[in-house]
Amino acid sequence: MAKKATRSAGKSRAKKSSRTGTAVARVSSSGGSRSQEGTGEAFIKLLQSPLVAELVAVAATAALAALAEQGFTSSGDGSRGKRAGKAVKAAGKAAAAAVGRRLTTEIDEIRKAAKDGVKA
Repeated sequence: MAKKATRSAGKSRAKKSSRTGTAVARVSSSGGSRSQEGTGEAFIKLLQSPLVAELVAVAATAALAALAEQGFTSSGDGSRGKRAGKAVKAAGKAAAAAVGRRLTTEIDEIRKAAKDGVKA
């Protein structure tokens, strides 16, 4: 049993040494610079924020509406694959536009609050 543990430990060491940049960044997490683990945690917190959840919901709603519109108003002018491709493209554009509008609204509210805070 000791030989198996030694062999598997040797293999895992070889794998770790092939990714030296990753291992070094993780080991030096106590330094002043932000480590990969800290960045990952910050990214997870960002994904869990209410704003991101709302943006995903806005994008999904707009994409679904665009897909539904394409499905109901499509004519027989092309093959099924071309219509599906156009519908997906339109859904992506609608989702991006909806997210852009929502972010613009959020940024405007932040700017307004900042101005009100400075004046008060």
